[in-house]
Amino acid sequence: MKVLVPATSANLGPGFDTLGLAISLKNSVLIKRSNYFSLSIKGEGAKSAKLKSNNAFVCIFYDIYRELTGRRDNFRFEFYNAIPLSRGLGSSSAVIAGAIGAAYEMAGLKVKKQKILNKALLYESHPDNITPAVQGGFTVSIVENNKVLFQKKEIPSYLKAVMVIPDRSMSTRHSRLALPRSYSAQSVIHNVSHSSFLTASIFNEDWHSLKVASTDRLHQNRRMSNLPELFEVQKTALENGALMSTLSGSGSSFFNMAYKDDANNLERKLKNRFPDFKVAIYDFNNKGLEIE
Repeated sequence: MKVLVPATSANLGPGFDTLGLAISLKNSVLIKRSNYFSLSIKGEGAKSAKLKSNNAFVCIFYDIYRELTGRRDNFRFEFYNAIPLSRGLGSSSAVIAGAIGAAYEMAGLKVKKQKILNKALLYESHPDNITPAVQGGFTVSIVENNKVLFQKKEIPSYLKAVMVIPDRSMSTRHSRLALPRSYSAQSVIHNVSHSSFLTASIFNEDWHSLKVASTDRLHQNRRMSNLPELFEVQKTALENGALMSTLSGSGSSFFNMAYKDDANNLERKLKNRFPDFKVAIYDFNNKGLEIE
């Protein structure tokens, strides 16, 4: 069995813990029944002793598998990780979604994606990354009565994601600690209105409104101050064809949306300006979690 899960970019500026979208940069895990347990990792985290000795995917997989079957059978796990770790691209959500879906499949049970989303809340309380990881596309998510409710919009193929991925990671937990405990009414109203406008603009495919709609007053600037170059990344992107430019999750990656015809020029400008950062163009992913 093979499990594929896309990377995600969450918040998208004002949509704190609510908005997200999926990018065609995928982790894959090949799982086989075996006489003994074994694990191998290629790509991101291949040299991490921690990922091999205390692998989150394996732990979650066995949590769910034992719950469903009452057994702990042996499997071989072969990980091919393309999503950078601790870069704001949803690597943790990819692990959670993939592990839950894989456990049901290996237990011989067909599971709906809604069930995977609800189970994922046991491991991740915010739905902004897990929803696009499971469902694909652009998603707006809320949690009510321990269930994820969402709306989804597929992203057209004439749009591209131009990602800037610094060589420095940012901890989501630490970046949350940097946020204030309270906000002014003005800041909250700004984010509610802009998040709503951003959502409506994407559903209506009004791409030229995204630059204004994606501004934030709650979290971005504080998080970006941990890596000040990100302010220049955003400025450069918006001056060179980006329809919107936002911190990806809690960072350190930066998400830029552009028309397909503008993406190569934007990529080139960002590469020239930030030679130490990885800059790459990706399609959007509208499928989410896949199990083959």
